[in-house]
Amino acid sequence: MITLASLRKRLAFPKLSWQLCILSMLGGAAAAAVVILFNLAIITIEESFLTVGDDYTSLTPISRFHLPFLGALVIFLIGRLIGYQYIRGGIPFVLHRLKVAYGVIPLKNTLNQFFGGIFALASGFSVGREGPVVHLGAACSSYIGNRLNLPNNSVRTLCASGIAAAIAACFNTPIAAVIFVMEVILREYEIHIFIPVMLAAIVGSMLTSFFLGPLHDYEFIGQISLTMQHYPALIALGIFLGMLSSGFNHYIVAIISKFKNYHIFTRLMIASLITGVLGYFIPLAMGTGSSAITFLIDQPWHTQLLFSILAAKLAMTIFAIGLGVPGGIIGPILSIGAISGIFGGVILGFFIPLDQLTNDFALMGMAGFMAATLNAPLAALLTVVELSHQLEIMLPAMIVITTSCLISGQLFSNRSVFTMQLDIQSLAYRKPPIEKPLQKVGVLAVMNSNFVLCQHEQINDKILPEINMKNLQIIKRTIENSACFYLPGTSKCGTEYQEHKLIALSAQATLAEAYLALYKEHSGGVYIYTKNNEDIVGIITFGQIRQYLLEGKI
Repeated sequence: MITLASLRKRLAFPKLSWQLCILSMLGGAAAAAVVILFNLAIITIEESFLTVGDDYTSLTPISRFHLPFLGALVIFLIGRLIGYQYIRGGIPFVLHRLKVAYGVIPLKNTLNQFFGGIFALASGFSVGREGPVVHLGAACSSYIGNRLNLPNNSVRTLCASGIAAAIAACFNTPIAAVIFVMEVILREYEIHIFIPVMLAAIVGSMLTSFFLGPLHDYEFIGQISLTMQHYPALIALGIFLGMLSSGFNHYIVAIISKFKNYHIFTRLMIASLITGVLGYFIPLAMGTGSSAITFLIDQPWHTQLLFSILAAKLAMTIFAIGLGVPGGIIGPILSIGAISGIFGGVILGFFIPLDQLTNDFALMGMAGFMAATLNAPLAALLTVVELSHQLEIMLPAMIVITTSCLISGQLFSNRSVFTMQLDIQSLAYRKPPIEKPLQKVGVLAVMNSNFVLCQHEQINDKILPEINMKNLQIIKRTIENSACFYLPGTSKCGTEYQEHKLIALSAQATLAEAYLALYKEHSGGVYIYTKNNEDIVGIITFGQIRQYLLEGKI
């Protein structure tokens, strides 16, 4: 019979387990359910004043100007009600929480993202759904693991699974969701993590298809007709996209840096003013941008309008993300990439025959711009493959992606926009190399549960030499009504023994936390407790951690 205690111990090992797979699917289902509610709320609000979702051309110019202010006011009131300190969210915040709390996210941050994201997206800001849904997916799955008091290494896997399910539910792209999680969120490939993440993505995609249908926002994309003679043009397009993505990332960081000390109300009003003014004149630049892509694919010859939409979309997105409007960046990135691809194709068409390739260059633009902006070439490649349902796109997309990433990274020292945001906001997201293998193992997997607890009064010089070292001995002292535990050390001289104070550590902790508690002294140990600090279930010494680092096995 499987008990909760045995389940926790099993999940503490860095191994593939069917129990974790089931939990990941449950977490994925919960994440997908919240994402479906999130999407339905946006659709319901948009249907009340838009003829077509994400198409703001049906509104009067003055309505387009007022709409972002109305949305910003609601977002501000939500933030004030819940708490300004919980306003942060989206993918960068999830990366930070993975570093500091194994993906466990405060409920109030999640509420801010859910309601704030709905009104930000419905009021025409140039933000995407994936930021809030990644946050929501991570929160749902990690909540399940944390409520069950599972080891933190498995909570981290559940968090990643929830993110994959949420992205798959949002875009109906399960493969790209899995790769995005492994390449951007976790930045590692481990089979015991990969399988649960994949199962959660499948569940997320299936639930969305069941409730909302198999459609996605980019299904207007047609069959590509690129040939080898177009590859030089694709290289030129990649160069353009690499330069554009570098400027895009650096301007977002500059806006964050300049306005990070401003009050949230001021930042929201500035973002509303920019969105409202540009939306007044260029309505196609509002929202995620899918309506603009549809329009430009059909009518790419309006070069001045094309350039205006691209410039307006860039400005709206940079200021919306930089000023803290709740929402994601990937949706606008795909739209900017598509518009940039169409624009690049039109310009190149003056020199090279590129007739009837507007659709193709839109797809290439999406791939190249996403890859260079997020520093995620594989995720970008699989995203456009799944969105277009065409394997033939892989080779030309790889040409654009490699070119844009090389230009962006080598010539302009560009990095992922997420890590750049975290750096400028002074949010931790990196783990020291020595901690990375340790955070994959829970303390329950390594602890020595073969110990004897002795009261300090029972210990004397005659008993200490007779201690059977096959069992670890714990000495309990009562100091100022508080219990302190010690581990006998080696003999210093004669019968005099040195005691190492044991540090309390929760059973949910990983070896990384045990290491951080002991690394300064390079000796002693930690005792593992379950319900309270005196409920000891095991001991881990620094020697055990050192042995694991040297040998790589438990």
